[in-house]
Amino acid sequence: MQGLDLLWLLLPVAAYSGYQIGRRGSERSSGERFSRFSQTYFKGLNYLLNEQPDKALEVFLKIAELDADTFETQLAVGNLFRRRGETDRAIRLHQDLYSRPKLSSEQRTIALLELGEDYMKAGLLDRAEALYTDLLAIERHAPSALRHLISIYQQERDWKRAIEMALRLRRGGVEGMEAVIAQFHCEMADAARAAGDPEAARRHATDALAAHPRSARAHMVLGKIARGLGEAETAIRHYEKMAEIDPDFLPEILAELIRLYEQRGDTQRAEAFLDLMMQRDRGVAALLARSAMIERTRGGSEAVAFLAEQLEHRPSVRGVLRVLDLSFPEDAEDPPEAVPLIRDLLRRLLERKAAYRCSRCGFSPRAMHWQCPSCKSWGTTKPVHGLSGD
Repeated sequence: MQGLDLLWLLLPVAAYSGYQIGRRGSERSSGERFSRFSQTYFKGLNYLLNEQPDKALEVFLKIAELDADTFETQLAVGNLFRRRGETDRAIRLHQDLYSRPKLSSEQRTIALLELGEDYMKAGLLDRAEALYTDLLAIERHAPSALRHLISIYQQERDWKRAIEMALRLRRGGVEGMEAVIAQFHCEMADAARAAGDPEAARRHATDALAAHPRSARAHMVLGKIARGLGEAETAIRHYEKMAEIDPDFLPEILAELIRLYEQRGDTQRAEAFLDLMMQRDRGVAALLARSAMIERTRGGSEAVAFLAEQLEHRPSVRGVLRVLDLSFPEDAEDPPEAVPLIRDLLRRLLERKAAYRCSRCGFSPRAMHWQCPSCKSWGTTKPVHGLSGD
């Protein structure tokens, strides 16, 4: 772990320790023990200010030993151990904390929640599940226990139980669970489709829409199912609905949708859809598809003129590369000397840019993920738009 990361992890410990010093300073229990406690605290704080986090850690661990009866300090140190990857130490500390006879029932529950997080960090999901299930049975911190159980079932890909816990959260008044429940149904739909069971996949995707009628992913899944079954019109309707709900996902289905339009010979419908998406889509996927249709029907020069006009309003590396390819095809004889160099530079620029980005944490994977691999949020990873985007 980098020193700066450790420094940030130590700040809560320092805050708790400073609070305890302030409290003790206003009580009668001053004297040698308080003096030793405060001197140690300011020594640790000095290490933090001088960006010496390893030395600061040693000092604050010593404070925890001097002040072993302080619940909050022990929690902060245990959390520090877990975040540093020292899960064995965190587990031992929280187990010891839970076993102390003087804790209130609320403190005991908090210690159990922390212990559950230790187990999850250590990969001991069965222990964590048992602990959170017990807390749920006695209705202690039910929302926290439910969220942790959802996280466990997601890791185990047990989507039915994840849905059950999410429904309990929603019944408890937690907002925003509909979209997450729809994602779980879609996971089951994708699994059924991969297993060659389109009817089961369709049932799960329909359940997703029942849970969250504006689930773009559910419409995409239903579109893929319909396409696989040869139901072109149904597939088109679902893809169009997905793009209407969330135009950011348009690049994920546009190529398939254009092929379906072409199979049905529905050029006017395709043009109308692309014109509408050019108004709504922040990227250039619809623009490039529309220019390709113009090239086929009216020629390359018309497509170049169309792109040049549009790129004034929405600059795009992909758009410029397309203009270059239309103006100077790679098989053209004697192109200007700079053209191959410019084409190569533009392609390299696109290859180095992230294709997707999570709006919650900024993680930038190369492939599409409905659940962000970094922050585990659902539906926040989308194609990158803008100058060097889609």
